[in-house]
Amino acid sequence: MTDVVGKLWGYASTLRHDGVDYGDYIEQLTYLLFLKMADEQELRLPDKTDWPHLRSKSGTELIDMYEDALRKLGKQSGILGDIFAGSQNRLANPATLSRLIKVIDETEWTSLDVDVKAAAFEGLLEKSAAEGKKGAGQYFTPRPLIRTMVRLMQPDPRANSQLTISDPACGTGGFLVAAYEWLKDQTGGALDRATAKRVKSSTYYGQELVARPRRLALMNMFLHQVEPHIALGDSIYEAPSEQRFDVVLTNPPFGNRGANNVPIREDFAVETSNKQLNFLQHVLTILKPGGRAAVVVPDNVLFADKAGEVFKILMEDADVHTVLRCPRGTFNPYTPGTKTNVLFFTKGRPTAKVWLYDARANVPSITKRSRPLTDLHFAEFEACYGSDPNGLSPRTEKNSADGRWRVFGIDEVKARGYKIDSFKWMRDEEVDELDDAPEPSELIADALVELQLATAQMAMLQKLFDDDGANS
Repeated sequence: MTDVVGKLWGYASTLRHDGVDYGDYIEQLTYLLFLKMADEQELRLPDKTDWPHLRSKSGTELIDMYEDALRKLGKQSGILGDIFAGSQNRLANPATLSRLIKVIDETEWTSLDVDVKAAAFEGLLEKSAAEGKKGAGQYFTPRPLIRTMVRLMQPDPRANSQLTISDPACGTGGFLVAAYEWLKDQTGGALDRATAKRVKSSTYYGQELVARPRRLALMNMFLHQVEPHIALGDSIYEAPSEQRFDVVLTNPPFGNRGANNVPIREDFAVETSNKQLNFLQHVLTILKPGGRAAVVVPDNVLFADKAGEVFKILMEDADVHTVLRCPRGTFNPYTPGTKTNVLFFTKGRPTAKVWLYDARANVPSITKRSRPLTDLHFAEFEACYGSDPNGLSPRTEKNSADGRWRVFGIDEVKARGYKIDSFKWMRDEEVDELDDAPEPSELIADALVELQLATAQMAMLQKLFDDDGANS
């Protein structure tokens, strides 16, 4: 995959001289990759829109044929029309288009990894981010973390005939693809006819704010011969549909960009402009009673303004039974300084205790090449979590050999103002190599976090003293 991405990226740099920007190039690449992979899988497409027909043309005839194909595909009903809706050719030079077709044709894409298309797209966006196009990471969650979340949530459509799975911030569809691949691994690809039909057309749902990653998510699932329902829209600022889901797997975008306004949502008990806190409220809304969720959140969501209020509601309406504290650098290279967690909760019963697993303390920071994130980083956590997707497996702190697994009762959580981030019992003595030392801005951010936590704890102590004084 590295070689393939390198080849495609090298071509992107060449196209820059032709006035084709990275975003346009990547978008055109997704169209062409889809047509190539559809041909490899022998999927039937409308007449004169398939890969062999495109490959046979050259010059202005190639440009005309490509533009006609995009228009024709965009007018199709169903998922094909969704994928190609509004698609336009940005490669005006026929020689440029011809060379790109040749580059793509040299690789048999379906013989590579199952999520190869998203991986190629991710590699290109990573390089684009390195060239100054920041924000690429909002569309991706590291594959090892996705796999862990999927394995623990067990999104099995065989469990009941109405089971649905959703990602309300689906990006390129990583969670939905992984959920389907997990099912294939569990069943060996063998499903009875009725279940197979339901899985194909009425199991996987999502929403994405940006058209390009949504298009890729649709393509990814279609090439797995699954037709998802992925809406284009804002999960937070638009009213949700009436549909509710059994399983939610999601990684909402980090940061507060674009979150200047408080959403007008009757279902949000707490008014805040914090996007991640609003996503938690949204996930609580769209879960069915008894539904379960795994949600990635950055550390600051655990202590932000209004965080205590949101987590109080969340813990009253759902069992926030497990929290995974992810290794530093989990989201390298996109947001290397962002520390992250995964919240696991089940709607419909209140939280009695919270189990925390610290996969961060004394663990060297993740780097893209020398120390990449792997499934081994989460292996002990998965064993501690247990086989029950709702967190009801027998658990003991002794399950972690080096004390990474701890339980805290709801009274302890309440006493800390529902600020889960304040539960830190391991002394982090890990000192990374100098080359991997945090940037000054990250150190400042960490210091500010600690100050905010200390201030919040002092405020709670002051309130306790004030209350005692009033009652004496």
